[in-house]
Amino acid sequence: MSLRTLLVLVGTAMMVYSEKHSLTYIYTAFSKPVGLPGLHEFTAMGLLDNRMIDYFDSDNQEKVPKQDWMKKHLEKEYWEKGTQSRKSKQQWFKVNIDILMKRMRQNDTDAHVLQWMHGCEGETNDDGSMKFVRGMDMYNYDGNDFLAFDDNHQIWVAAATAAEETKRKWDEVQVLKEYTKGYLEKECMEWMNKFRDFGQEQLKSASPPKVHLFARKAKVEANTILTCLATGFYPKDIIMQIKRNGRVLTIEDGVVTTGVRPNNDETFQRKDHVEILKSDVSTYTCEVNHPASGLHVEEKWGKKL
Repeated sequence: MSLRTLLVLVGTAMMVYSEKHSLTYIYTAFSKPVGLPGLHEFTAMGLLDNRMIDYFDSDNQEKVPKQDWMKKHLEKEYWEKGTQSRKSKQQWFKVNIDILMKRMRQNDTDAHVLQWMHGCEGETNDDGSMKFVRGMDMYNYDGNDFLAFDDNHQIWVAAATAAEETKRKWDEVQVLKEYTKGYLEKECMEWMNKFRDFGQEQLKSASPPKVHLFARKAKVEANTILTCLATGFYPKDIIMQIKRNGRVLTIEDGVVTTGVRPNNDETFQRKDHVEILKSDVSTYTCEVNHPASGLHVEEKWGKKL
């Protein structure tokens, strides 16, 4: 065995699957009650790796744990302080929606919505420690990007004309920019590590995907659509490839993907498809690799398409 071959084999053996983790808080406020089931005038939720860990809404007025391990490890004082913080945020949103509506000359006939999302994303090092990848602190108004914090340059970026006044004001407050950067890069990461330690067993329990292949009619009579669906997996990192005679097809070949999307049970799904000629006699397969659960399968579409 050559030295080069040995080094390649050793390098392969030493590879560690790098996982990404996130802690995100999402606040959503309407300018007035919308009167629809499940939609509150104000909601706030915390998400760890896309799993809800805490929740607050304007009807119940209490920050509550959504995972047993959050309730077990955090004292009553944590939830009391969290409730007061959420109530303060609710008032802040109410005031600022009114400001934006006046600034944009909107009346209160329609309901308007302001949303704030902030949090951090980290990646595991080879030694198991977590390194900061990126932070996010962004506002959305009526479904459109409004204002976001550029963590690298410590400035606010206005995505709408109506946000420029807020950008100017907030850029002048140096302590706000320093606090935001510090929270995203340090405090948020510390909380993420702490929460992950609390729920270590549950968060590390990976669920393998169930893979389904099927074909359906295309709008063009001479064609058929091949679809590969992987669902029920956790965590969300997955690799899916559609192949023709062993060659991986890409978007240039017409592959369309939904990307990874959440199911309603804290697992995920992904669906890819490609349109081909019914007369095509090539072998089409779907390869799915879910590193966390160790599942790796490659299945073939049947001859009868």
